[in-house]
Amino acid sequence: MEPIYYQSRAVHGERATAFFRSSPLAPELSGTVDFIQQPYGVEVIVQVEGLPDFEVKNGSQIGPHGFHIHEKGVCEVGNGEKPFETAGEHWNPTKQPHGNHAGDFPVLFSNEGRARMIFFTDRFEVNDIIGKAVIIHQGPDDYQTQPSGDSGLRIACGVIERL
Repeated sequence: MEPIYYQSRAVHGERATAFFRSSPLAPELSGTVDFIQQPYGVEVIVQVEGLPDFEVKNGSQIGPHGFHIHEKGVCEVGNGEKPFETAGEHWNPTKQPHGNHAGDFPVLFSNEGRARMIFFTDRFEVNDIIGKAVIIHQGPDDYQTQPSGDSGLRIACGVIERL
């Protein structure tokens, strides 16, 4: 049997990054997310500081934090009550149900306000996400509620740019 080779238009080592912009809901939040093209998908590296402490407030859970790619690379805070709504919905180019969107990522767990995570995905290539936004949400993603996982308000946003 002959080996099957991955057919990709991507260039191994191609990179993109996003710098998080905070909102009034998490004013101390800062960090980056890097995307590195690998032969069979993309390595994602996120480092964040200033995440809010875990709590249940008015029936809503704060933390762990939903983390997604959103459709539009627009990170406007607006009036601060519902920041970053300009980023649109979760990026979902294949029209999958929530939990299987290309832009659905694992939640971020805060460790005294800090989170660091590295994971791998084969749902997109670096070129596919240039100009999109990455969003950190106030609450956890349940990976079931349609269309966006009921992860609450958006506390940070960054536009993905090619390096």
